Amino acid sequence: MQNALSLKISVRLYCGDEIAMGPGKADLLDAIAAHGSISAAARALGMSYRRAWLLVDTMNRCWQAPLVATVPGSAHGGGATMTQMGERVLAHYRGLQGQIGGLADCVDRAALAAVMRDAPKISQKA
Repeated sequence: MQNALSLKISVRLYCGDEIAMGPGKADLLDAIAAHGSISAAARALGMSYRRAWLLVDTMNRCWQAPLVATVPGSAHGGGATMTQMGERVLAHYRGLQGQIGGLADCVDRAALAAVMRDAPKISQKA
């Protein structure tokens, strides 16, 4: 009986030592586009505003143009939007994720699934 081998492939793009784009940053960009602000996006993702702001700052420093544009809060409110560069980067990143995710359905995955247990043994001696 063949089990359902769980395979998760994660794509991270580096700019020097910084992660310029990864799954969490892509999700944050989606949330900013949906909610119109970094704070609302952070709340929707269950992260602190500070964490979200630091992720946006890193992204904006790693690409040739900012991925997120911000408007400071005022009587009319503030907000954040994804820039055209942000939309391009996110679209290409999601495309890359899709292509790489397709690699999970291959002969090697099937071979590994055939020899993996459904659950770990209680101990190595059992």
